[in-house]
Amino acid sequence: MPKETAVYTHGHHESVLRSHTWRTAANSAAYLVGSLKPHMRVLDIGCGPGTITADLAALVPDGHVTGVDHAPGILDQARATAAERGLDNVEFAVADVHDLDYPDDSFCVVHAHQVLQHVGDPVRALREMRRVCKPGGIVAVRDSDYAAMTWYPNTPAMDDWLDLYRRVARANGGEPDAGRRLKSWALEAGFTDITATADTWCYASDEERAWWSDLWADRTLASAYAERAVESGHADGELLRTVSDAWREWGKREDAWFAVLHGEVLCRK
Repeated sequence: MPKETAVYTHGHHESVLRSHTWRTAANSAAYLVGSLKPHMRVLDIGCGPGTITADLAALVPDGHVTGVDHAPGILDQARATAAERGLDNVEFAVADVHDLDYPDDSFCVVHAHQVLQHVGDPVRALREMRRVCKPGGIVAVRDSDYAAMTWYPNTPAMDDWLDLYRRVARANGGEPDAGRRLKSWALEAGFTDITATADTWCYASDEERAWWSDLWADRTLASAYAERAVESGHADGELLRTVSDAWREWGKREDAWFAVLHGEVLCRK
């Protein structure tokens, strides 16, 4: 089975972690929460700083959660998150979703949030997730869909942001419009019992607009995404500054509104 071939577009700059550490089971895995039982063993793939992982561990107090990520450096923060919450039923390790180092039928639930959009072969990744899931268990996957994101008011520079991000993500080997493809990928991976749903994040209040616009303005100038946009020839400094400024101007608008659509699938093995 091949090793990871895609490059994680965002990296782990502070502006990226500002978003990742906001994520919880409630706002990012609500479609799964109702299926969790106290005794379950859970594998959380692409755990990042561990906020969702820690929430999952709290929801399976008699079970165990293993959080894995392809980037070793972020796991120290994940461990600190779990320690701060006093959780003793969670552990973290480095892993590649294309080649998981776990036996067949190891976990009751295999979860991945915002992962398949960044991997080189999402169908193979789902097959590997299915392999380590127990019979009767659940593979739960949620991904955003960039082409389906929508906002008001519109400006040419915001359109430039979306076009640029999608080009950079695809050049890195990923699929930024993954949300709409999850059911198709799951069927191709061999699942037959699939519940497909959708959910949104919406940013409209003064606080939400400021937070969302500032993190994307900063990410556009200073993250790994910005570096890769320039290195790959998809943007220059002038374009990045224009896009960053457009994000800040958008965030100042009282009438501004932004919605992020996510596709979700619960797949029973």
